[in-house]
Amino acid sequence: MNDPQKSARSTTAGGETSEGFTDAERAAMKERARELKAAARRGPRPDKADGERDVLEKIAEMPESDRAMAERLHALITASAPDLSPRTWYGMPAYARDGKVVCFFQSAQKFKSRYATLGFSDEANLDEGAMWPTAFALTELTAADEARIGALVKKAVR
Repeated sequence: MNDPQKSARSTTAGGETSEGFTDAERAAMKERARELKAAARRGPRPDKADGERDVLEKIAEMPESDRAMAERLHALITASAPDLSPRTWYGMPAYARDGKVVCFFQSAQKFKSRYATLGFSDEANLDEGAMWPTAFALTELTAADEARIGALVKKAVR
């Protein structure tokens, strides 16, 4: 009998065994499904306050080091781009324009990483030539980091 708790295994073309999704990845997908169901219940025009509440709840669940960074980023992003709507995205704080995520915060704890991540989607207007960064590793936030993030967020929504 198959154990439902174990990852699915598949065989690649080279005959190697590959694990399926990790527990953390499956949890993120389930969280996204819950977000979509909640959004459908709220209707086609979600209330910005609902998204803000959801984001603040997710931030409150984070370990202290990630929580402090997420709180600061939330304040910074909402001040730099007040037109962005806070919402959750795969269980992470995210900020969207017209329902499309522009940037998001992923705590280090989310996937047991050594750093948190501030990421930008393809909706962000950060294009510079043929190559530009779309994610930044964060271990702490200095005043210089905050200034750079504020400028990036402003540029992303132009």
